[in-house]
This record gives sequence, structure tokens and C-alpha cells, in this order.
Amino acid sequence: MKNKILFLLIFAIVISCSKSDDKRERNPYLTDPVVNLNLNLNLPEYNPLKFPGNYVVTSQGIKGIVVYCVSENQYLAFDLTDPNHAPSSCSRMELTGVIASCPCTTDENKYFLTSGQHTTEPDSKYPMQQYNAQKNGNTVVISN
Repeated sequence: MKNKILFLLIFAIVISCSKSDDKRERNPYLTDPVVNLNLNLNLPEYNPLKFPGNYVVTSQGIKGIVVYCVSENQYLAFDLTDPNHAPSSCSRMELTGVIASCPCTTDENKYFLTSGQHTTEPDSKYPMQQYNAQKNGNTVVISN
């Protein structure tokens, strides 16, 4: 009897677990590069991240990663490749204020750095690929 109950309990746990809580399907255009960055806020190149509304760009990820300072303790990190077409020579997005835009002539995709969502079609377009960003002391850790 105990074995049956244990089996049913384990079965219920396995069935209730899912690989992703995300309701959207996996983006077919992008890969998941291994990202593990430690940005020391005491270094001059990362000093802008001490102030809300500023960002820095790193060379990791698919086409680079933009790290955006929301507040003193909250950061967002997104890949700079346009998530709505395959990476190409023109798919590295350009930043203007809090908008990331794709310079490819075949589209005019634009995204908010504050959410990663498409500016005009957030429900039908893939959002920017996001990475985990967490402040630990004077370091911002970016990972996936």
C-alpha cells in the first residue's frame, strides 16, 4: 500500500512539473549562449550602471548584451540580436534612449529596454532574449 501511495505521489509531482512556465513557444531564431558575466560597478566602464536609466553594452551573448539599470538594486539584461529573425550581419540592434531597434531594411522592429517587448506588436512578436541580472554587493551578475 505504501509503495502505491509513494508511486502516485511521485507520478503527480512529475506530471505537474513543466520545463518552462513561459506560455510562449520557444523562439526558433535564437540559441541560448552560455552567459556568465560579473560587472564590477567600481570599474569606470560600468559606472553608468550605478544610476537608473543608464545602460552598458557587453560583447557576450549572440550579438552583445545590454544591461539596463532600473533602480539602485534592479537590473535588466537583454541580448541585442533582433528576436524576430535569424541572426545576420544586420540583426544587431541599435540603442536610442530606452528603445532598441533593428537596422535591417526588411523590418522595423523596435523594443523597449524596460521590458524587452516589441513596441507595437507585443502579443504577436517575440520579446528580446532576456538574461538573469542580479546585484551582489558592488557587482552585477548576468547569467542564464
